[in-house]
Amino acid sequence: MPSPSRPTGERRPRAMVIDHAWRGLGPGLESLSGPGGAPLTRTVKLIVLPLIVRPTLRPELAADFLGPVQAACLDGLIRESGTRLAVTAQWFTLLKKARRALGVVAGNPQDLYFQRCFELATEHGAPPAGADADAIARNVVEDVADTTGGRTVEALKDYLADLVQGTRIDGELATAWDSRTTATAADAVAVVALAGEALEACGTPDRARNAPQYASLVEAGHGSLFGRALWAHAGGVWGRDDVPAHLGLTVRQVPPRPEVGRGASTATLPAPLDRTLYERLFVVLQSSARREELPTVPELVARETGRSCAPLGLRDESLRVAVVLGGRLAVGLDPLGTGGGVPERTAAHRAVNSRWRHEASVLRARRMTVSPSPDPDGGVLDALAQDLRTPWAAYMRRLWVRLHGRDVRDAPLGDLAEAWSLLDGVARSVMMDHRARVRSALRTLSTAPARAAGTRSA
Repeated sequence: MPSPSRPTGERRPRAMVIDHAWRGLGPGLESLSGPGGAPLTRTVKLIVLPLIVRPTLRPELAADFLGPVQAACLDGLIRESGTRLAVTAQWFTLLKKARRALGVVAGNPQDLYFQRCFELATEHGAPPAGADADAIARNVVEDVADTTGGRTVEALKDYLADLVQGTRIDGELATAWDSRTTATAADAVAVVALAGEALEACGTPDRARNAPQYASLVEAGHGSLFGRALWAHAGGVWGRDDVPAHLGLTVRQVPPRPEVGRGASTATLPAPLDRTLYERLFVVLQSSARREELPTVPELVARETGRSCAPLGLRDESLRVAVVLGGRLAVGLDPLGTGGGVPERTAAHRAVNSRWRHEASVLRARRMTVSPSPDPDGGVLDALAQDLRTPWAAYMRRLWVRLHGRDVRDAPLGDLAEAWSLLDGVARSVMMDHRARVRSALRTLSTAPARAAGTRSA
């Protein structure tokens, strides 16, 4: 892999530049890294990007793909922070030890302590010897526990488990659900057509920034209109018969009435519009790096009660419109180049599909789909190829989760350029996730013969 400091004239994924620079820092970062030596996702999200790269101050480093000069700059920033990152890892190990000693179990330690450890590394350097370091770590753990203000999964579970509270909330959900109004399939088709016009304006950031279509969709309440049509079991709204109108946001024909719920697991979460109140807020609390910025648990529950019964499960109209735009984009995604999808693709489709079709994992999947011979890998890669035949499912689920997080934090989308940045970012995220799963499958398949040979020789 060429060094980012040697310009090649080609743009490179920012994630790849970060990974390359991180691996060059050497030992001492184990608590901030995964088993393969790459930085943890939370390390990038909570430390590298906001505290080292600081894209708001360096907007040229905010893009997902960087030119040679920008890649070299990013590489240099990370390498210059190597010592501080190693000290951050030391503090994190110390804080986890203090957390265990204090019996603290609420929250994810990475979410709670990563940024505080970087601050400790900046302020104190390496942890001092003896009791001083233990005292500092203990104080930080206790301070973080206070600032969360009870905004934890455990507090949510206790709140909803209360019989009086649970009964009251269930009644409020029933009332809100019964008061809904619906719209027709014709209404939804009209909204989708307008969404296509907006996506055509996403050919360049400048065009998207000055395009009026997004504001018009929001002002006219078209996101709400589309959501109400889904409640009426509208069909055929996307211009193709092989995808459901809700695009996998529910496994039902229409979204069910939300229930209160009592438990959740990240491994078995239902489709977004099928989740209970508990499951919706469980995801929010699990993924929040700064819980002190969230409302208290009773307020979170009160807001989510209304939100879960609103069109598309969202309250802000700009975010509902983003769901429609995302859906219009998703049904035209065609990584394999089979020619399926909506008849008229927009500039947004052409940009995303072109990027996907150059992926090595996609090229292999394409060969598999046209090969008359059985999958030689026992179906492992065929299953991953199947994901590319229905890319709209993974795309829409990831998009909804991001929009829901913005809704909880009262963070609407200001214009089409901001909406397109989010929509395109979700497409890149799905693509990168698929690439990682293909690589993992290939590694597993390549080691299987070696393990088998070792077993025979033994």
